[in-house]
Amino acid sequence: MSTFPTSERPPKDEDTRSTTSAEDSDVTDEEGWEDLEPDQEESQPIVGLFSDKIYPDVNAMLQESKDKHDFDLRQIQKELDLDFIGLIKLVNYIRSQVNAGNTTPDVSSKDKFDDDAYMKPVLEDDALLYSLGDIAEEDEPEASGDNDAERRVVELQEDLERLQTQFTEYRLAVQQSMEEQLTQEDDKLSSAGPSARTKNKIEEVDSDYFVSYQYNGIHESMLKDAIRTDSYRDFIYDNKRLFQDKVVLDVGCGTGILSMFCAKAGAKKVIAVDNSNIIDRAREIVYENGFGDVITCIRGKIEEVTLPVQQVDIIVSEWMGYCLLFEAMFDSVIYARDRYLAPDGLMVPSDATIRIAPFADSDFIASHISFWHSVYGFNMKSMLTGIYDEANVRSIEPSALPGDSSVFLKLPLHTITVEELSFLKNFQVTLKEDIDSLDGWSIWFDIFFMPSRKSTVPDDAVPSEMQKKGYVAFTTGPHGTETHWQQGVLLIDHGRKGGVPLKKGQTITGKVGYQKREPNARTLDITIDWDAQEGGKGSQQWSLK
Repeated sequence: MSTFPTSERPPKDEDTRSTTSAEDSDVTDEEGWEDLEPDQEESQPIVGLFSDKIYPDVNAMLQESKDKHDFDLRQIQKELDLDFIGLIKLVNYIRSQVNAGNTTPDVSSKDKFDDDAYMKPVLEDDALLYSLGDIAEEDEPEASGDNDAERRVVELQEDLERLQTQFTEYRLAVQQSMEEQLTQEDDKLSSAGPSARTKNKIEEVDSDYFVSYQYNGIHESMLKDAIRTDSYRDFIYDNKRLFQDKVVLDVGCGTGILSMFCAKAGAKKVIAVDNSNIIDRAREIVYENGFGDVITCIRGKIEEVTLPVQQVDIIVSEWMGYCLLFEAMFDSVIYARDRYLAPDGLMVPSDATIRIAPFADSDFIASHISFWHSVYGFNMKSMLTGIYDEANVRSIEPSALPGDSSVFLKLPLHTITVEELSFLKNFQVTLKEDIDSLDGWSIWFDIFFMPSRKSTVPDDAVPSEMQKKGYVAFTTGPHGTETHWQQGVLLIDHGRKGGVPLKKGQTITGKVGYQKREPNARTLDITIDWDAQEGGKGSQQWSLK
């Protein structure tokens, strides 16, 4: 489950948590794309590779790059035998090098840019990337069909990014509307006392929370998070013996993808519960895929519905939010476990850990903080008010972490209690390099799928190492493939004095606290106290809301 705070990503589908990742041999990553109508062919303005100049089309830009900068993209493509993906990496490599001040990047070998990091666009909505097919079309018209297909992939990726941005705007609008409504209700409830007012706010926020998950856009963006859904699918399909003839409860089923995984793996009965209108679509999807006799869809909160069974053998749920516990859906999963899971029953997933690492990234500070000091020549520093109070949700580079991460909380899903989800835990990290300033902290989580409740996860388990041992696991950290959860970034407010330099090998100790703003609320406050010895001490609180 994801949040929607100052992040620039859509919230996690609290209920759906699933993806259209390939199922065995009958589902492919391209499923559903064939119905999209191709865009009209038209010239797109192109930003130059070596300057900010705008060109009317890709050919004009390439010609000037060749004439003024001695850079022939078509010739380099031929010499290095670059396919469409190679061209994308080359363009992003050139843009990143030029941004770093290197106007003569080394392109002597494709090894210079054969890194998946260069699949990420350097420029937002970079028209050059989906105009690359035009390059091949000019020299090799017979291959235009393949290039059109490859360009279509890029266009679809751009469509997804635009969809995510639109949903971010939608969630922010919902949040603003909620705040306005709550302000109006404060006046109405002033005579009823603080307890009644708090209860009313929580109930309204809770209602809007479920309403926000009835729209297709959220589910689409979540279903396309392959890291998440592939993990659920792989565990279920690789352990069909665990699901054969078992009764399964899917808490927060969303579109029903996890329920159908379980049914396909041999479960004799699956109960899919969701408190959003998406349950109506899930019911249709279940019947359309032939699982109507196995999967029962129920609308309502798990705490309030009546299930058709007394207990279940397995509980499957994708409940995770930003920094793991935002949105508090795990509380409902724990209720379902304590109420319905058989004594020897299995939780899927079975374990989670939350990690913290020091964060130092001058470019991030410049774009997020310093930016407001001069916006088109105007001072907008008033926009900095409260900026250090909000937790950001962003995808960061491993290079922004000058020290190793530390696990500060383990969650064994079979035994942990709701009370343990509010905590203050110790951590210790050691810097691996000198830094000019500790800019903040980054928090993410790892998820593990163990085949037995007796299986244990090591205290400092790493998903990649667990995978080598044959277990299903994934990370939402910066060293893994990006997920929709990204990472929490908590910036430190150093005030006017600014941060102080810290040295390689320096140890920082501290405590991390998670606390709900109110009982039963879905917001989350995170506090961190730290001591860097000669680097000084600090204490700060951030909010996810």
